[in-house]
Amino acid sequence: MRVPLLDLKLQYQKIKPEILQVIHQVCEDQAFILGPQVEAFEREVAKYLGALDAIGVTSGTDALLLALMAAGVKPGDEVLTSPYTFFATAGSVSRLGAVPVFVDIDPVTYNLDPSKLEAALTPKVRVVLPVHLYGRAADMEPILALARDEELTVIEDAAQAIGAIWHGKKVGTIGAAGAFSFFPSKNLGGFGDGGMVVTNDAGIAGAIRRLRVHGSERKYEHVEIGINGRLDALQAAVLRVKLAHLDEWTQARRRNAQRYITMLTQAGLREILALPTLDPADGQVFNQFVIRSKRRDELKAFLASREIGAEIYYPIPLHLQPCYRHLGYGEGDFPEAERAARETLALPIYPELTETQQAFVVETIAQFYQS
Repeated sequence: MRVPLLDLKLQYQKIKPEILQVIHQVCEDQAFILGPQVEAFEREVAKYLGALDAIGVTSGTDALLLALMAAGVKPGDEVLTSPYTFFATAGSVSRLGAVPVFVDIDPVTYNLDPSKLEAALTPKVRVVLPVHLYGRAADMEPILALARDEELTVIEDAAQAIGAIWHGKKVGTIGAAGAFSFFPSKNLGGFGDGGMVVTNDAGIAGAIRRLRVHGSERKYEHVEIGINGRLDALQAAVLRVKLAHLDEWTQARRRNAQRYITMLTQAGLREILALPTLDPADGQVFNQFVIRSKRRDELKAFLASREIGAEIYYPIPLHLQPCYRHLGYGEGDFPEAERAARETLALPIYPELTETQQAFVVETIAQFYQS
């Protein structure tokens, strides 16, 4: 049996007629940049998330970049964020000439450990940038409290977490702005790159709408320097179709996560592996299902030999990346992030994954530890 890490072909086959219809319509309209499809998608996402506004952009990376720009981040400013995340989180900070200041993670959630934020504060900190990693909401209450006390802006990296809930609110709508990614592997993925910034602040929304078109409000008149950050109409059309199925897919991911937890526990692997927690009151959306193993690399190779896809997110924490040597961090500075980078492994969790496939994954993991 073959179990890929992700099988987008299965998803596509179920919605193929709808997808082909909207692609045909965009081709007939010959309107490919922004326009009615993007505007409709923005309205639909804003309604889905319960946000005042949503602005479609080129990618999740540019969503972060534009949100930081709209928040007024300048060269020399500092941004508190996680060292255990995809590179774009910190890379977007650096592209503005600002400095990422890393804060270690909680070993259970893999998100920022709020108890460590205050110690990282300096007079140059302007923004806190929590990541809702793997589709699990960060602990926002202490982050928001610190931001209020220190007059900081909170921007959420919700690239992996569309639909995730924290205290009744969907992530991305809690801080000043939230950045989403529609990369194909995301829970809501397009047919290429795409992203979105959501906000309840009309001023931020207006700034991002300008900044995504080179800082222009009227054609050929530029009030500030922005970027080419516009969402394609073709991506918006595809994503509008998929958005209607998102809640169904999210429930399937949660069902698969619960089934993994049950199966791995019944196989006696809970004492060997660290498993995600699944609280009925938790709005986790499981972009990834991540386990921990002290023999992670051996286990990954064993799974690959049985044609089971698994992936390491992320093998090198950001503070140890070559491009950040100038920041002066070293081994041991963020022990939980470093341990996660050594031990975590993502198993297949996509909605179409079958119970039989999951049983095969668990049986194979059990075989590995019995060998």
